[in-house]
Amino acid sequence: MMTGARLIDVGGIRTRYFEKGSGETLVFFHGSHFGTTDACDSAIDWELNFDRLARWFRVIAVDKLGQGHTDNPKSDDDYTMAAVVQHAYRFLVAMSLKNAHVIGHSRGGYLVARLTLEHPELIGSCIIVDSGTLSPGTSKTESILANAPKPRLSRKSQRWVAEHYSYSGKHITDSWLDGAVEIANLPKYQEAVRKMEEQGLKRRRFLPQLALEKKETLNWITRGRLKTPTLLVWGYNDPTAALKRGQFLFGLIADSAPIAEMHVINQAGHFCYREQPETFNQVVRAFVEKCSTVR
Repeated sequence: MMTGARLIDVGGIRTRYFEKGSGETLVFFHGSHFGTTDACDSAIDWELNFDRLARWFRVIAVDKLGQGHTDNPKSDDDYTMAAVVQHAYRFLVAMSLKNAHVIGHSRGGYLVARLTLEHPELIGSCIIVDSGTLSPGTSKTESILANAPKPRLSRKSQRWVAEHYSYSGKHITDSWLDGAVEIANLPKYQEAVRKMEEQGLKRRRFLPQLALEKKETLNWITRGRLKTPTLLVWGYNDPTAALKRGQFLFGLIADSAPIAEMHVINQAGHFCYREQPETFNQVVRAFVEKCSTVR
């Protein structure tokens, strides 16, 4: 269980994060987005990696804009991934971080790639984990989660969602579910659900903007703009961000990034870092140490 949550003001957004250890700085960004009715991702997603990696590094895990215990966007115009990326950038600046090794899962993988492309001067390496949001191709998420039990965001429903994203449900801890249910019951999270689902911001604004920004991001990568050392980590058994999509993404990145690696973890689904935490931690540790020596 992760303890010692801290708060920092990031451009007027009260932002929760966790911090532990010393040395090279790793900054973890979880997946999903604000107002989803599938599951409430937060910094707690990294609970099985956090303490172990803090033996070697300064480890920071942050709740993204509108998720976890971080404030919602201040206006409807900011219910976009672009605003999430901007909040992440402002977090790095507020924390005075440079040469940070940014690690993002799923939608967080898109975040760290875009953050690296826009602000390479702050980034030591970019580590992308099972990101269907970033990788080319279509997702199977909607069909996989179509039969999630109701009420959505209940403990039972969030467990079901996690199980159907995973190769095995053994990584699903009570502390993870407790944190997710607590977030689902926050008034600010319920407000985000109303805005995204009932008021239609997801359909009218969030998804169309993300589609445009994803196209632009992949165009930048294809044109060779991503030069920062980049690692992809993928679950071989990911049911939604299929491995072949990750391999295609890696090909785009490896064509121009001088240091680029991809590691595939067997018997692991979308949450490969939780399902095989020791392997994931070893892969990240080796890559970060390599990047720190060649910088």
